[in-house]
Amino acid sequence: MIKTLTFGVVHMTVAFTVAYLMTGSVVIGGALALVEPAVNTVAYFFHEKTWDRIRASRRPSVATESFAA
Repeated sequence: MIKTLTFGVVHMTVAFTVAYLMTGSVVIGGALALVEPAVNTVAYFFHEKTWDRIRASRRPSVATESFAA
């Protein structure tokens, strides 16, 4: 859990720094540092669900396994 929390802090720090350097605005940097990780978390959830479906579709079915034995 500590690793997850520290990664969150790093992620938000990087998001803030990049936005601040590109815009010069602390407000925009702060907003982006809060919004981007939240949106990225939702995107990651759907990314994982998609890959779970891909993995499931590649597994041989139970019927195929019983005939192969």
